[in-house]
Amino acid sequence: MSVEAKPTNIKNTFIDLFKQHKDELEEGLPDFINDKRPEALEAFKKLGIPTQKQEKYKYTDLSSAFEKKYRQYFQPKTIDFNVNDIFSCDVPSLESKNILLLNGWFYNREQPLFKTKEGVIYGSLHEAANKYPEIVREHYGQIAGTKEDSLTALNTAFAQDGFFLYIPRGVVLEEPFQLINLLMDEEPGMAQYRNLIVAEENSDSRIIICDHTLSQQKFLTNSVSEVQVDKNASLDIVRVQNEHNGATQLSGLYAKQEKDSNFSINTISLHGGLIRNDYNLLLNGEGCNSNAMGLYLTDRGQHIDSYVHIDHKEPHCTSNQIFKGVLDDFATGAFNGRILVRQDAQKTEAYQSNNNILLTDDATMNTKPQLEIYADDVKCSHGATVGQLDEEGLFYLRSRGINYKESQLLLMYAFAHEVIKKIKVKPLQDRIHGLVEKRLRGELSRCNYCEMKCG
Repeated sequence: MSVEAKPTNIKNTFIDLFKQHKDELEEGLPDFINDKRPEALEAFKKLGIPTQKQEKYKYTDLSSAFEKKYRQYFQPKTIDFNVNDIFSCDVPSLESKNILLLNGWFYNREQPLFKTKEGVIYGSLHEAANKYPEIVREHYGQIAGTKEDSLTALNTAFAQDGFFLYIPRGVVLEEPFQLINLLMDEEPGMAQYRNLIVAEENSDSRIIICDHTLSQQKFLTNSVSEVQVDKNASLDIVRVQNEHNGATQLSGLYAKQEKDSNFSINTISLHGGLIRNDYNLLLNGEGCNSNAMGLYLTDRGQHIDSYVHIDHKEPHCTSNQIFKGVLDDFATGAFNGRILVRQDAQKTEAYQSNNNILLTDDATMNTKPQLEIYADDVKCSHGATVGQLDEEGLFYLRSRGINYKESQLLLMYAFAHEVIKKIKVKPLQDRIHGLVEKRLRGELSRCNYCEMKCG
């Protein structure tokens, strides 16, 4: 089924599509998921597609992305070849449990769900909702609210599948999970999938998320991830966004942390025509430590928007935001970071920085760091910079015999290193270092072996 959205009826198109395919959307899923759809649709009716009149989306125009015609699948796409024949991850020495989503659907339909001897459950969210309803029901739709954000509401109304991960109490995983999101179709396509990750008390785990396109068509992804990090649990997520420049990726992350937990999200954005990353982190217990980081390298007409909201609800918590960008050609970007410290959140330490390098006069960056503090015993700071490469640094390197171009690359590489060094999976960190270097040199820098030449 294709969605044809025009400037005057984008909202009505999705409302009609929902009514026409309601039975297909609900097929095989339990009531506790399907019962949330009508309420989400009503919220979407009220809010509509976000516009630049809204403060959260002030510097990002989504109308052109939604005005295109897309195919949206209500059943898994049938393909007559093995995706693994044209795609494989090439991170050296990376040992991980691999999960593959194709156009938002779990790829392995023969075995959609796995359970390890330690009790870890991972695989298709659609399957998990039926086999482990007590776990999914407790967390699905509990963190990601539909009344505040229309894209989250739209996802809640339409999502059917996605990635599910449950780490039981006390389980420490040495091997990371790697979630690979692939988009592939003969015509422009839209994917709306949902991820649910539950890390129980005293658990320790790491997740790598890789986003790729395997065909030249235009794509629109609207995904939502809900993350629950229980008492004294540690969860580290690294996301590598490497879709082609005809792709639009709208990603909403909602994380809730309990007492003494540790959570980290680090997003490396290499390619993608329009990327909007929305981070919402709730520090719901004392002693939480939260880290939100991002590195974006853009050129040509790319646009990337990072929205970060960290809510300090309880005392003695720490949060850090580090976002860095290098913008070339006529690329544009936006950063909107907000730290909320509630009245009872005494002894909070919260730090935020957004630093950007513009390589041309045509590149544009809009940045808005914010602090909203209602407690009086806190340590908080924020800052943002938008500028060019350090001329003194360039002069120093050139005086040592390094040519101008290589001097530029060295300074940009050093600039990016602060974010890359935070990646805890060493083989991935090494690979990202190489990818970033290639990207800064203007090379294609694909991080997978792929027979498709998507551009």
